[in-house]
Amino acid sequence: MSDTKQSKYSEAGVDIDKGNAFVSGIKDIVKDTHQSGVLNDIGGFSSIFAIDPNKYDKPVLVTSTDGVGTKLDIAKRCNKHDTIGIDLVAMCVNDIIVGGATPLCFLDYFSVGKLELDVATEVVRGIAEGCKQSLCSLVGGETAEMPGLYKPGDYDLAGFVVGIGERDKIIDGSEIKVGNKIIGLASSGLHSNGFSLVRKICFQDNGFDVTDYIEELGKTLGEELLTPTKIYVQSVLAILKNFSLNGIIHNTGGGFIDNIPRVLPNGCKADINCNSWQPPAIFDFLAEKGDVPREEMYRTFNMGIGLMAIVNDKDVEDIAHRFKAHGEKVSVIGEITALKDGEELVNLAF
Repeated sequence: MSDTKQSKYSEAGVDIDKGNAFVSGIKDIVKDTHQSGVLNDIGGFSSIFAIDPNKYDKPVLVTSTDGVGTKLDIAKRCNKHDTIGIDLVAMCVNDIIVGGATPLCFLDYFSVGKLELDVATEVVRGIAEGCKQSLCSLVGGETAEMPGLYKPGDYDLAGFVVGIGERDKIIDGSEIKVGNKIIGLASSGLHSNGFSLVRKICFQDNGFDVTDYIEELGKTLGEELLTPTKIYVQSVLAILKNFSLNGIIHNTGGGFIDNIPRVLPNGCKADINCNSWQPPAIFDFLAEKGDVPREEMYRTFNMGIGLMAIVNDKDVEDIAHRFKAHGEKVSVIGEITALKDGEELVNLAF
């Protein structure tokens, strides 16, 4: 009876056996990310993670969820699926590190019309790599076959991270004050934002293919666009062991204009010197090929700055030096000044 039901379900487009084989096949990949707090293996109804009571006095859980947007289309065009998972993890863990939280565990949601084991395994391999980079355990997820809702070869991803921090050490921007300096940490490129515009410029308006070698970029267009989002977890946590950061900004969708105000207290604005760093070539390429105004570029893309740390003036040199020691490319890109009537919260100086 069960075989008949399974056969009918398979005829409808959902292969239970293939789903089970997928979970079995990725167990070693997932287990390689596990840390001491993980108490069970994947494949159950839920995941269990134990918090060490000796590490925290007033622990709070910090959570985030995100996806990678239409960058998925680039992975499909390139038929390369082993880096998009890094992007997924990065978008989530970078969002909780700005509050000073340490990522603990990660779950993914993978939805597809028809499960292709090779593609799905490569996606999970990327997710596992992202978890390793962020010292986070991949503890489970959901794989959903939904025939008829996705075109052949299409899939979607969502990620969920749980982190932990001390209640009295959460970074919320309340300590930001006039005179603070803004340290910018270099991005690895576009990261995972603005790809609807990227795709329009590259493929619709200019007719490029991902296999085209772009002289200005020194690589194919696909290689550039699939560069994984940089994960800042380890360097930020290392800095927080010795220094206070008054505010941290993950420079994602909305760029400088929309992200910086999210941490600014009343009466403060941010002055950004856009000549203090050199954006990667991809941004000039997109601005030129898409005839995108400069101000719109800084509101759509990270322009080469993936994370910003707002610090006390007296600590700026030491903190910048420490970030460099942890492999970050660092620029002091601005300062916090007093907000006057009629002024914008972010002033970009070119």
